[in-house]
Amino acid sequence: MTGAQLLAQLEPLHPQAYGWALHCCGGDGHAAEDVLQTAYCRVAEERASFAERSELKTWWLGVVRMVAMEQRRRAFFRMEKLRAWFASGGRINGEDAPSQPAPDDSLSAAITQLPARQRQVLHLVFYQECSVTEAAAAMRISVGSARQHYERAKARLRTLLASHERT
Repeated sequence: MTGAQLLAQLEPLHPQAYGWALHCCGGDGHAAEDVLQTAYCRVAEERASFAERSELKTWWLGVVRMVAMEQRRRAFFRMEKLRAWFASGGRINGEDAPSQPAPDDSLSAAITQLPARQRQVLHLVFYQECSVTEAAAAMRISVGSARQHYERAKARLRTLLASHERT
């Protein structure tokens, strides 16, 4: 059974799957939507396949639960890295970072000053958790071009945030 055929069979189960995702995410509606979207993507990409060893509904709710667990684990480790970074005084690779993290307003303002492609590759890598290669595919540009935009964006952000901190 192809991913498209399976998605068609899952459509009637959507309300139940959303309720289950909501439960797995502790009532966070946005997280539940993300979990469900990721689960549907896995089916569409045929990364999750129905082997007919159980009922379709049982299998589908299991896929949703596994995706929710993976996303919760990923968020936990991201927070642990952030705590370690703050505990180390903001040292990364032997370099000192600003004593306090830049406020979200200054980061948002700095990002808006970047060229469109640099903003797009940063968004895909940091917010959508894509690799630079995946970002390049999504943007339909070469991997080398994506890497160049990514490096230039990071360098420009460092400059913009440093100048904002001095003021």
